[in-house]
Amino acid sequence: MIDDAFFLEPASWEIDQADLRAVRMAVFVVEQAIPESDEWDALDARSQHLLARDATGHAIGCGRLTPERTIGRMAVLREWRGRGVGEALLRSLIEQARALGWPEAVLHAQVQAIPFYARQGFTPFGEVYDECGIPHQRMRLTLTAPEPPPAQRGVATARPAARALEASSRAEAIAAVLTLLGDARHAMAFYTRELDPGLLDADPILEALRELALRGRGAELRLLVQDPLGALRDGHRLIALAQRLPSVIRLRVPVEDSDRQYAAAFALNDVGGYLLRPLGNRYEGQGSTCDPGRQAQLLRYFEQVWERSQPAAALRPLEL
Repeated sequence: MIDDAFFLEPASWEIDQADLRAVRMAVFVVEQAIPESDEWDALDARSQHLLARDATGHAIGCGRLTPERTIGRMAVLREWRGRGVGEALLRSLIEQARALGWPEAVLHAQVQAIPFYARQGFTPFGEVYDECGIPHQRMRLTLTAPEPPPAQRGVATARPAARALEASSRAEAIAAVLTLLGDARHAMAFYTRELDPGLLDADPILEALRELALRGRGAELRLLVQDPLGALRDGHRLIALAQRLPSVIRLRVPVEDSDRQYAAAFALNDVGGYLLRPLGNRYEGQGSTCDPGRQAQLLRYFEQVWERSQPAAALRPLEL
């Protein structure tokens, strides 16, 4: 059986240059015959890079965000194409660009790759042009979320004051999630890898989740868990809480490859608050106590994945 396991991690030109060069040499210089002198540029040292690695740690794909606010140098080794690596890289780079506050992301797509980028919402603009003998098309994606429509007359609209949430450590991530839980009226939604060990099993967060779940009519906690077996194997304490409150705390597992390889993790409450961690296996993230437009954008994606996901079958022995 082919092992499709891979993971994403941030990379720097200074530390990971050998791996980044290896992937780009194989794809652009060897496979596509782009002159090596044209492949490397001054932006490499100034860009934020992302690497995809297989289960053994071997580099299999890469991409970058440049200081010119472009996504570029997207490359996946031939043997890994069609297995969700490119889509996971692109989605993670988009989320990182959003976290940086970019109003839009621009990329220069090879014409044959236009459908791939279009599936993620990019639209072409300008004329097709030649670069290194390959036809290219500029494409862009608007990242600023539109404000939701005004509330209906008579509906309560009180929201927390807008305040930025930032996390660069476990303690700061716990504090940000506790803020979202404290502001929530009735509901929270989480997109996670393995129920975010170290975060969602922290004592203060478990207590806040329990309090919200017991708040009464309308209480709802929904969690998308990409790897429930990992959470079960590690004895994640949120599972026991969900076992006691199965009608309020619901867990589902994404089944589509693109959803299972979604690199980011996020938490949403029902008053416009969110925390987005572009790489779900890290604590670093940004958000707001009240940004209804961005929260609604993430919630739409959550709802789409929730609808095409399945109950956490691996947890059925625990009567979940």
